[in-house]
Amino acid sequence: MSEHTITVAGVAVDTRHWIGGERVASAGTFTDVSPVDGGVLGEVARGTAAEAAAAVAAAREAFPGWAATPREERARVLHAIADGVERRLEDLAVVETADNGALLRSHRRGVMPRVAHNFRFFADWLLRLGHEDFDTRGHTNHVDWDPAGPSVLITPWNAPLMLATWKVAPALAAGNSVVLKPAEWSPLTASLLADIAAEAGLPAGVLNVVQGYGSEIGDALTAHPDVRRISFTGSVPTARRIAASAAANLTPLSLELGGKSPLLVFADADLDLAVDLAVEQYDNAGQVCLAATRILVEETVAEEFTRRFVDRASRLRQGDPRDEATDIGPTIHPRQLEKIEGFVQRAVEAGARAVIGGHRREGQYFEPTLLAGVAQDSEIVQEEVFGPVLTLQTFGDEEEAVRLANDTRFGLAATVATGDEERARRVTGRLVAGTVWVNCFFVRDLRAPFGGSRHSGVGREGGTWSFDFYCDLKNTVTSPKGWRDHG
Repeated sequence: MSEHTITVAGVAVDTRHWIGGERVASAGTFTDVSPVDGGVLGEVARGTAAEAAAAVAAAREAFPGWAATPREERARVLHAIADGVERRLEDLAVVETADNGALLRSHRRGVMPRVAHNFRFFADWLLRLGHEDFDTRGHTNHVDWDPAGPSVLITPWNAPLMLATWKVAPALAAGNSVVLKPAEWSPLTASLLADIAAEAGLPAGVLNVVQGYGSEIGDALTAHPDVRRISFTGSVPTARRIAASAAANLTPLSLELGGKSPLLVFADADLDLAVDLAVEQYDNAGQVCLAATRILVEETVAEEFTRRFVDRASRLRQGDPRDEATDIGPTIHPRQLEKIEGFVQRAVEAGARAVIGGHRREGQYFEPTLLAGVAQDSEIVQEEVFGPVLTLQTFGDEEEAVRLANDTRFGLAATVATGDEERARRVTGRLVAGTVWVNCFFVRDLRAPFGGSRHSGVGREGGTWSFDFYCDLKNTVTSPKGWRDHG
């Protein structure tokens, strides 16, 4: 075992970059700390502009060969990567839980299987990607999806590997080479992915992984003139910086940003279902961009809804995410915990009332919290907290419900609980959101478009939409005239 290899939950992880099919160290490192117990996991290579340039150069060199690889072979390699993920599912699950604090049971049963599915789905979609030829005054139009080129993918810490492969899989399927930059708070499973991809036969340089801080390596990646696509999931301020960096080269961007999504509970809803949906928003300690953190309840059922919610939420178990009985784990980082606590303190000082929770606990834990008595224009209602903090507001009628739901700068998702099918159609048609769930939550299908409106993002990915982004679409128009007779 090399000096650059650490052992996390019994799994060996190389902490160097993966560039051009080789492990590459940096002069500096950063410390990776587990949110589970505050223990140091190891020192991770801290990339700079030099590593960024090397990674893009490797991707540029590898791109022509991978782009020219037949679709069937690209799909085969992606399926082989999925096979590797499934073989190492337990390794990936335990390492990611140690690295970002999400529930081990969720990683085992849902998240890591979804990682494998990401590769299988886009491999299969690639093989049926196409558009029927069509006629224009006797001329034939033929549409192609041409690989765009080296792609920089910058991913967040809340679901590190799943969200990384949501980008990596379609980019590779499209024929692009990739430079993946994982979040510095949770970089380890990206390193394991590099090993899995190499073992699956992905050519050197097609997937590169570089670690480090955005200010030190991210800017060098997003401003690089050889980069043809940038996909980012994260905060609005960082997205602005990336967009400004990419502007000089007119590099196309896909941005999936923050959310402040509403859950609308109408009086005709199944209240037990509505309460279950509301409590589900505490998943991953509230560190979910899609979470419906603004609970909007019709006045006539607000008291009963609140009573049932308190009863249900009080039974949640918060603690060690490695324990199968735990429902809510820790916050990712002390800085994030301080941010959450600050939001709640300021809200209470402004007149909000904590129906449940409201305090941090020992370690990196914040209690599941529900705040009532909040004003629509208050910070706690308008800004993303990214923690286990929900707000409760009431509305008098459908018109007010829609107005309150749409009254933020975000538009990532929305959830509606109602027993009236006609109302569901009316309300969902008026909500500003990239995804709307009715009487359910977090049902995701890779065939569907995904992305946000307003400050929640730019563009859509999923199914053919992903290939539309990662490719240059080309239409070839052919005249029936002018062919030579070779007979």
